[in-house]
Amino acid sequence: MGMSTSAERLARMEKLLQQLAAENEEHPVIVEGKNDREALRRLGIGGVVYVVNGRHTLFQMCEEIGREHRKVIILTDWDRKGGQICRTLSNGFAANGVRTDEKIRSRLSAMSSADIKDVESLPKLVEKLRSRGKR
Repeated sequence: MGMSTSAERLARMEKLLQQLAAENEEHPVIVEGKNDREALRRLGIGGVVYVVNGRHTLFQMCEEIGREHRKVIILTDWDRKGGQICRTLSNGFAANGVRTDEKIRSRLSAMSSADIKDVESLPKLVEKLRSRGKR
């Protein structure tokens, strides 16, 4: 596979973010921290975004969200810790009969892991790709 240009990479990433925004109109996104939620807002993702926090165990969070939603999008970071949280959430939601979408997370990870490892850094990466494209 040849290296894609910044413009191609940007187009793929923007398409994926548009898909995320559309999905998020119906299904909540789960992120690790408040900064991740802010990053998604800056990228135009306007639906319900839940933040994993210390107040509840992950399993309690899955139970609570499961009362309101039948499907969620897991968007934890793509470092090791994010991977562990993703698996725990995935199992917790499955136990509560909630379907999880982890495809967007894995595609974002594949697209950006050479540069960044977290949701929080996505806006900066998109800006960097945009400014490269303008040259």
